[in-house]
Amino acid sequence: MKLWCSLLSGLLFGAGLIISGMTDPGKVQAFLDVAGAWDPSLGFVMLGAIAVAGIAFRLGARWGITAHQTGGLGIDASLVIGSLLFGVGWGVAGICPGPALVGLGAGLLPASVFVICMLFGMEAQAWLAESGARNESDTPGQTPASDRPEAF
Repeated sequence: MKLWCSLLSGLLFGAGLIISGMTDPGKVQAFLDVAGAWDPSLGFVMLGAIAVAGIAFRLGARWGITAHQTGGLGIDASLVIGSLLFGVGWGVAGICPGPALVGLGAGLLPASVFVICMLFGMEAQAWLAESGARNESDTPGQTPASDRPEAF
């Protein structure tokens, strides 16, 4: 049952991305072009998504279901750098991960290239995090990397 609910949720999310135009890189780039031919319609899509998520989080909390948090809530260099890379990539390509997966399913070449690059970036981040944790654990007096919670 859980698998079917996940499949239905994914299909509904993908359909919402297509209907809202978030899979069109030109529309995304027009939203980000606040100094030129700005298209605010994507902002309304985001507000609608925030409203739906807010209701879902509120109902989940009432029913004792909590959201999964992957790491600390602090702002550090890796969060800032990752956010900047994500934002620049989104602005240049006009695609972010959700719409990229929808485009991949539709067989669109730009989305396929984006997903390959995204997977490469995820692997590079995991490798860098692992090598950094290994280097930190070599320093005397610090908590070994294996004893620390993972961020991802």
